[in-house]
Amino acid sequence: MSDTSGYAVFFLPQALEALGDAIKPYLQAGPVGPFVPCKEVDTGGAFIEMTLEGHAPDGRVVELELMVPGNMVRMIVSARSDSDFGFYDRKRSPSVEPGMTPPAGTTPKGD
Repeated sequence: MSDTSGYAVFFLPQALEALGDAIKPYLQAGPVGPFVPCKEVDTGGAFIEMTLEGHAPDGRVVELELMVPGNMVRMIVSARSDSDFGFYDRKRSPSVEPGMTPPAGTTPKGD
């Protein structure tokens, strides 16, 4: 995804086939398959509601809402650059930013 935060919505192969040409303008190619990049995703109903940013023919940025049945979606991945994600070494002391107090029972890096 080109944005620093948002979501990547991956569809089941059967869903891509059923949606056909209608979904193609919204898909982007990725290393693990095509996905729809979204600013927001609402999974609260029978349909998955995706908010996308698009461009009108005159170049204006427009907000689009795309809704598909929930059983068509394989996976939704959150892509955030403002937080840590993944595994970490629990034995390593956590880093403490200047001005912050270290958690109880730990010593900050550099001590």
